Amino acid sequence: MEKDNLRLNVSLLRRRVPNLTSAAKAVGLRPATVSNLCTGKISVGKSEVRTLVALADLAECSLDELIIRGEKIEMIETKIKTLDLFAPLAKGGTVGLVARKNMGQLVVLSEMFYRLKTEGYTTILLMPEGDFPELQDVLGNVDITTQSIDETYEKISALGTEKEIAFAADKGHVVTGGIYELQGRLQQIGMESVTTFLLDLTGEVMDEEMPYGPLETLWQFDADLSARYRFPAVNPVSSTSSVLEGAHMDQNHFFIQQRAQKLLRRYRELRSLVNVRGEENLPSSELQTFKRGERLEAYLTQPFYVAEEYTGQKGESVSLQDTLKDVQAILDGSYDSQDVERLNYVGKL
Repeated sequence: MEKDNLRLNVSLLRRRVPNLTSAAKAVGLRPATVSNLCTGKISVGKSEVRTLVALADLAECSLDELIIRGEKIEMIETKIKTLDLFAPLAKGGTVGLVARKNMGQLVVLSEMFYRLKTEGYTTILLMPEGDFPELQDVLGNVDITTQSIDETYEKISALGTEKEIAFAADKGHVVTGGIYELQGRLQQIGMESVTTFLLDLTGEVMDEEMPYGPLETLWQFDADLSARYRFPAVNPVSSTSSVLEGAHMDQNHFFIQQRAQKLLRRYRELRSLVNVRGEENLPSSELQTFKRGERLEAYLTQPFYVAEEYTGQKGESVSLQDTLKDVQAILDGSYDSQDVERLNYVGKL
């Protein structure tokens, strides 16, 4: 079996090792390494055998149970450029939103619910304990709100296995183990296509190494992007998804994603130099990298439907194929002469 066809059985890890961060540390594993294995940032084929054996021991399972061979992870195309390109949403998987307050995570969640509802999904929000008035903006795109894990199980199971479901919960329900219990119960009755969004309304999640345990998709929000009003402020360098791993991955998508990520990583380094010394001190080769990174970052902003009344801009949807075509054009220099401001908050080019 090809190494590229291997991936971790993330849902099994979630069920068997609820507090994976402390469990990993206890056996000498770095939580960051485990997290990167779960989301596919580190491929199973390239990981150390001792790491996989330690994870299997923690989950009390065999390596054959821990490592899944050849199974395709289906992507939900959100038509949000930066998400689809850098950290695609895994259908039926769990995505963790890692953000401090005011970085726009609730706007992203609300937009996701809005878009998924138009695709026929039923949206469910398990209300957190405590008072969070900021959730009011999300509730407009929620079909069902629940107050407990048991009520959530009843509502989801009543919808039946044919229904596509998007479910969101706060980290408080992760800490208690309730989310893992719910996912286990749903799997037992064949409810495989519940796509779960986990967020932390306190913002403390930013300070933790593996805040939600094993994830299929990680959306890491970025303070610099939000401070410069580059929304959605999801970091294209540190966000990742298991959709991007393995032989089933569209190679053109993978190739463009890798090129774009490399450019943005260097652009971010150059930005700090430019802020101190100015553009004129960059060598010509680096100046081109900086300018293209600037244009790509601008292109990755996007008007949201749920924000129309605040921004006065019509929401935009961009297919993955259009995003790939546009990003390749920017990488190849086709927009080098384009004013960077004209790439801000547009749809496709």
